[in-house]
Amino acid sequence: MKQTQLLKGVLEGCVLLIVLENEVYGYEMIQLLKKHGFNEIVAGTVYPLLQKLEKQGYLSSIMKSSPEGPNRKYYCITPEGKAHCRDFIEQWKDLVYKVDNLICLKGEKLCE
Repeated sequence: MKQTQLLKGVLEGCVLLIVLENEVYGYEMIQLLKKHGFNEIVAGTVYPLLQKLEKQGYLSSIMKSSPEGPNRKYYCITPEGKAHCRDFIEQWKDLVYKVDNLICLKGEKLCE
């Protein structure tokens, strides 16, 4: 399984976690994801995801002027987005616990 397939399922939660701290515009989101180790992330993945999260009510946006060119669309997390983010964290912790248990129980079979 490719890492991109695994990532697809968790990227939404990662984006919400980043927006928890500050409002972020699209290109900045890509750079922040890369800073956190998501080096394969491209604009064609992030911009549609930001639009989807806004449509779902998890993010809101506002246009602001930019000193370096055209206006930028900044995204902020909504109360619904914070609740969704909390759910993501709980689901992630549960999944990691289950997978870690399987790896600990069955992973040594790979070394035999």
